[in-house]
Amino acid sequence: MSFRAEKTLAGYARAAVDLRLRMTEYSRGRFAQQYLKAFLEPHLDRNPDDPAAQSRVLDAFSRAAHQPWQDGEPYVLAPAMTAIIAAAAQALDLTGDIVGNDVAPSDAGVLFLPEPIYERGIHGHITSIGAIAWAKFHNQSSGRTGWWITGWADRDDPLDPAAARRRHQLAEAPELAAQFGPYVLHSFAEIPIGTPITAPGEPPEEIDRDWETAPDGRYCLDEAALRMRAVAAVLYAFWRIQEQPLATVAHPPLDRPARRRALRASLRHHTRVVMLRRTKPVAAPTGEAKWHYRVRFIVRGHWRRLVNADGQPYRIWIHSHIKGPDGAPLLLGETVSVLAR
Repeated sequence: MSFRAEKTLAGYARAAVDLRLRMTEYSRGRFAQQYLKAFLEPHLDRNPDDPAAQSRVLDAFSRAAHQPWQDGEPYVLAPAMTAIIAAAAQALDLTGDIVGNDVAPSDAGVLFLPEPIYERGIHGHITSIGAIAWAKFHNQSSGRTGWWITGWADRDDPLDPAAARRRHQLAEAPELAAQFGPYVLHSFAEIPIGTPITAPGEPPEEIDRDWETAPDGRYCLDEAALRMRAVAAVLYAFWRIQEQPLATVAHPPLDRPARRRALRASLRHHTRVVMLRRTKPVAAPTGEAKWHYRVRFIVRGHWRRLVNADGQPYRIWIHSHIKGPDGAPLLLGETVSVLAR
């Protein structure tokens, strides 16, 4: 079962339960630990003479990557919200900001993207973001606290170049291909809590790039142009936007067979689907405006900085919109031509 065959809220909830059950089963197997160890090999090589330290790092990463699939709160991003989240992530810059302890809706969770957002890495390769898992961590030795974020690609995404490469590599090893779960780990990021976020380092100029073309009609984030990892930018944008008025959260009912499967596996099965809120007519303003626009123009999506009643700064996402009076000429460039009698 996958989201590609579902169009209803109840179908989203059923697919989320089925996929999390399969990912929970996958994470308990030996292959998941072997894949994670290979994924973390560059980091484990920093302590080649300390097997105990390597084991601790591997255990910590395993908990952060795998436990949210069973214990975390499940969220599904409705396809209509994909463009908003992608645009917000593309414009996001948290450099110098301090993220609070309550920025996430839960300490651990999984965000499903039925319509994936794609990312282009610094080497030019395209990978889909089909799901993002997060978990809060606290390092007792250093005192650091933050969010560990893992990005997962849909294994069977027909538009994902990384999935196509993987199928080609595993074509002659079907027994190995069968050991993968429905999602494949491809990226890791961290957002610290309570300390200023530092600017990312510039990628080396001599890096060898092999640019791939993103799927037509899909949203693709270029990591070379972002101020943080793509999965972290997408997840942070989701955290902020899902609690704002432009979004609404639905709690679809789960059918009885899926609910029973979730209960037998001790799986959190109260899935939330985050959708675009329907607009309502606004009452006509009272009083005479001090000025008015003679044309309409497009306002790009952007982050607005505000301060709450306690003096704490926060951000809200202002979606792209057209400003100006109805019927006025639409300004699309530097010149507006008006045909009048």
